Amino acid sequence: MSLRTEGLAKAFGGVTAVDGATVEIREGAINGLIGPNGSGKTTFFNLVTGLIRPDAGRVLYKGKEITAWSPHRIAHAGLGRTFQLCRIFPRMTVLENMLVAVRRTRLRELLAGSRNAAEVERARHWLHRMGIEHLEHAEARHLSYGQQKLLELAAIFMGDPDLVLLDEPAGGVNPALIDRIVTLVRDLNAEGRTFLVVEHNMDVVMGMCDHVVVFDRGAPICEGTPETVQSDPRVLEAYLGV
Repeated sequence: MSLRTEGLAKAFGGVTAVDGATVEIREGAINGLIGPNGSGKTTFFNLVTGLIRPDAGRVLYKGKEITAWSPHRIAHAGLGRTFQLCRIFPRMTVLENMLVAVRRTRLRELLAGSRNAAEVERARHWLHRMGIEHLEHAEARHLSYGQQKLLELAAIFMGDPDLVLLDEPAGGVNPALIDRIVTLVRDLNAEGRTFLVVEHNMDVVMGMCDHVVVFDRGAPICEGTPETVQSDPRVLEAYLGV
């Protein structure tokens, strides 16, 4: 077991965003998390990664309860994530963004020119994997949105995560870049990384994921292979009202 939630719940005011969600993410697989808008997917991500605290339930990672852990501690334990809107430092260079992500280098030291040679080498390795190594000296704000997504993904791997949560990786990028991201995820999964992907692009989800969990109204209603969930009447009702 890589990640498991038990009875996870969160409400904002009188609106229940996640409602008793018990979910198990399959280790070594590319897991998909889908559902209609407002079904609780991003809130679920935020609960799992410690950005918000649940009202009830718990989160288990590698057999340990991490429900009350800080986002930094959770990331240090091997769980990384991206966001729907890229979180980068726009006025720092691509390489500086990578080095800050390590968290061993103090920002003040980095800006003063102090760099660890091993970390720089590791950063360049991941930039090369993403195909943006030629941009290492460019300020992040000058990158295209798709390139910023690749930078955010590269920065996550500076922490060497075992489980990576991707929030809308195909959102707002062109088809060629979507294909590159899908290929990267498959390659990294083949190397032993587990993924959990929230995505509205059903072609991407069904073509990339091994196992899919479907949310509706804050809770899972179906899970299985892409073929299984596509034909499940509960999924059709949630998406199409049929």
